[in-house]
Order: sequence, then structure tokens, then C-alpha cells
Amino acid sequence: MPLRFTFRQLEYLVAVGECGTIALASQRLNVSSPSISAAISQLEAEFAIQLFVRHHAQGLSLTPGGRRVFNEAKRILDDAAALNDLASDISDRPRGPISIGFLTTVAPLLSASIRRSFEGAYPDAGVSLREGNQPELLRMLGRAEIDAAITYDLEIPKDIAFERLQALPPWVMLPAEHPLARNDSLSLEDLVHEPMVLLDLPLSREYFLSIFQTRQVRPDIAERTSDMSVARSLVANGFGFGLVNLRSGSDLAPDGKRLAFLPLSDDVRPMVLGIATKRSAFRSRIVGAFFDHVRTLVQTEGLPGTPGASAP
Repeated sequence: MPLRFTFRQLEYLVAVGECGTIALASQRLNVSSPSISAAISQLEAEFAIQLFVRHHAQGLSLTPGGRRVFNEAKRILDDAAALNDLASDISDRPRGPISIGFLTTVAPLLSASIRRSFEGAYPDAGVSLREGNQPELLRMLGRAEIDAAITYDLEIPKDIAFERLQALPPWVMLPAEHPLARNDSLSLEDLVHEPMVLLDLPLSREYFLSIFQTRQVRPDIAERTSDMSVARSLVANGFGFGLVNLRSGSDLAPDGKRLAFLPLSDDVRPMVLGIATKRSAFRSRIVGAFFDHVRTLVQTEGLPGTPGASAP
């Protein structure tokens, strides 16, 4: 019996079902809206069912029957992709495209160095980089827009696998000339009367504030920023202290002023840096190679761009 659909039509169906509009699906696939609309209409005619309800100015939503077809189409496409990956795995060494997401706060230190190292080890790999905050990275993983993400263990859902790389306890960031910078370490009690520059990113801010809440003290938040470079400059210019989990190899703020980094003496939960992927029974060879490469890199040389990391 001949197939009544093409894989391309199924791809368009899944994209519209996930995006909610033909226009967004068109941008995601880089295919014209009329082509996608025609493919949906052809599928509805072939299957003799309505797949979507068209809402004026509000996009499309799947009908109950359309939802069942959508779920099966996703399974078929995933199986086809796995078959392609399996064939590549059998035939040759790791190769092909791989898209990696990085948390915005770690991307400046890790993304370029890890990409250069991985492509040096696997010349046939084509790496593309994305960055975002934690909810954005988890969303990209869920939509298969990225193959893996290097991020922290913050509210990882059950459908995401997370492999630990390194635990990173918080450090206090101060202007180099601050009187407290002469100490070997600092406690939260030392900081309670100091103004704070809060790194104001989703989930990260909750983590930093929870450090104070567990000791039943309240920080004096003087400034908020979602940009780590801005936070470093604000601290270096005396607007408050900051908390960071990942230190760069340089103690200079972007404007050239010097910073000091001191460990917290309080026993607080560290952030755990790791690699997150969509949970699946099958992992392509190129993604497996990336896992192994990054794990070995961190174990042997440390995190790129951080104090103590080996020179390449």
C-alpha cells in the first residue's frame, strides 16, 4: 500500500503543532508559509480528518484527532532521525552537525574554547552555539533546537538527563581595594550590611537569594543586572559585592578595574555544572563524542578560562 504522506509533510505538521502558527513554523524551518499551509491541507485531505482548528488572528490548535496524528508523526520523525544516526555511527567516525546551548553566564568563558577543542578533535563535526538563561535552554532542548546544553542543575525536569561535570561553590566578588578583600574568606554575616549587586537571571537569582534565606539573613540589594559583565563592572566600581559560582581567569572587570574573589566560609549548596540533553534511549554518535570530550577535558585540564585550568 503506497504511503499517503511524505516525511516533509510530517515535518511541517509537527512544526506547526509545536509553534502554534504557520508563520512561526515557516521561520523555524526556513520554508515559505504557503508551502506549509499547502502541506497541511494535503494531509487533511489524504487522511480525511481535520488536523487543526484555525483561530482568527490567534494561530492554530490541534484537534483531538490532530493531536493523535501529531504524536505519531513526531515518533516517526524521531525514528527516522535515529535510523540516520545509526547508519552514520556504523559507517564512520563521529561527524555531522551538533548544536550546543550554553547558559549565558558561562558562555563567555566556556563556549568558544570548548567548540575549538571539540572541532580540533573531530574535524568532521559542525558545531553551532546557542545561549540563553535556564528556562530558555530547557525549552530549546524540549523542542530539539539544541542537542545538548552546558548549564547548572537548576530545576531540571524529568524528561531532561543531566550529567554532572563539576561542583562550583559560590565566591564573593568585591572591589580589590575593599577592606573585606584582605580577608581569607567571608561569611554571610560579614556581608549582611554591605550593598549587593544581584545577578538577576531566572533561577540563578533564586539560588543566590536562597543562600541568605537558609541563614535567615536578608541581603541589601542595591543593584540588579542580568549581564555578568555589567555585574563585574558595578562591583569593581564600588556599588556592592556580588556572588558568582564560576570565576574567570582574569580578576579585571571589563573597564579594567581590579576585582577580588573570596570563598564563602558558610556551608552552602554549590551549583553543579553539567551537560543536559533530552532524555532518550538513543544518543547519536556525535553527541556521545561531545559528552566524552567535555568530560575528559574538565577532568584533565579543568574548566576553560577559569583559575587553575591548564593552558591548551
